[in-house]
Amino acid sequence: MKEHIWKFDLIIILVSVFVLMGVVGYARPLVIAPIDEYVSIDGEVLFSFERAEVLLIDDNMDFTTPKEYAVEDGLEIDLDPGIYYWKVSGVLGSEVRSLTIESRVELALIESDEGFSVVNAGNVRLNVDVYDGDELVSKKKLGVGDEVAGGDKYVGGYDG
Repeated sequence: MKEHIWKFDLIIILVSVFVLMGVVGYARPLVIAPIDEYVSIDGEVLFSFERAEVLLIDDNMDFTTPKEYAVEDGLEIDLDPGIYYWKVSGVLGSEVRSLTIESRVELALIESDEGFSVVNAGNVRLNVDVYDGDELVSKKKLGVGDEVAGGDKYVGGYDG
């Protein structure tokens, strides 16, 4: 009789373990996008996941000073250039993934009725020197999307 009870107890324990594993697996957030080690020059990143309540993004893997975002479907966040680590948490936590936003230095020339001007079309601040001929007319710091005019030659560089 003892052997019969022992077998019955073993079956109950094994079934309980499998049920518990299934519940824990279902409770873990499903991380869909972006993929691990994602690299882009576009700072707008679309995060996609399921069964999570909070998105955590930090510039260090230990998450000592994370930014927290309330979860919504198709959460899009604008990030500055740099390396980031992110994870989601719900009932349980997810894996940690990394992503890199690379700097893009780009000046775009636009024509208007008054002449030409330059727009910072990159994703970082730029230092721009404005020349009229060979004479330096001004030095400007351009934020993303800012415009400068008033010369016939423009020289730009990263403001880092």
